[in-house]
Amino acid sequence: MTDQPASSHKEPSTNPPTDSAWVEVLKTIGLSIILALGIRTYVAEARWIPSESMVPTLLVKDRLIVEKLQYRFGGSPKRGDIIVFMPTAELRRHNLKDAFIKRVIGLPGELVELRDGQVYINGQRLNEPYIARESVLTTGRPNPASGSGERPASLSADGNAVQRTDTNVCVGDPQPFLARPVRVPPNSYLVLGDNRNRSYDSRCWGVVPQDLIVGHAVWRFWPLDRMGNL
Repeated sequence: MTDQPASSHKEPSTNPPTDSAWVEVLKTIGLSIILALGIRTYVAEARWIPSESMVPTLLVKDRLIVEKLQYRFGGSPKRGDIIVFMPTAELRRHNLKDAFIKRVIGLPGELVELRDGQVYINGQRLNEPYIARESVLTTGRPNPASGSGERPASLSADGNAVQRTDTNVCVGDPQPFLARPVRVPPNSYLVLGDNRNRSYDSRCWGVVPQDLIVGHAVWRFWPLDRMGNL
């Protein structure tokens, strides 16, 4: 009687994962988190719109991708770019901490003027097909019909945006920034919302230094029926 050859088939192990296996799992999770944070910090991030300041281009609850590489590696904002930026010193003085989203209108060194409801750059009228049809471009003086004293909403990254009343273009006593022609300083940008009647923008608080710009809003991914490039 001959011995039967030993089977090469091994039963699956029922032993729990070893310590080294758990270490590998934790390493993988940690690396994934680091990569996600790195992408959000340096490459791109998602944002959503809580106010009407960019209507009709961007509507409330639109969700966007904000690209960060272009300006980080030598590129500069162009007129017409929709940018996301952190609050300027003047905005922080009013305890505004969330990022804002506006359209670039005036570039460094340019003379910007509001005349008869139109934007003029270095004396030439700016064609703006993107603004809300009913918008009346003011110099930013407060609307006396509203006594709320509330400011338009800024741009939230965490889904907890607080809706604020947008009826005042500018709030407070200081002379509006664009009450007269303004020369945009070096490394700074003058920005306006597309919905001029309901946008708290450079008319009220001045220009945006380039080092406060987070990135360029390039793509809307929600809602699906309006998905596309910006």
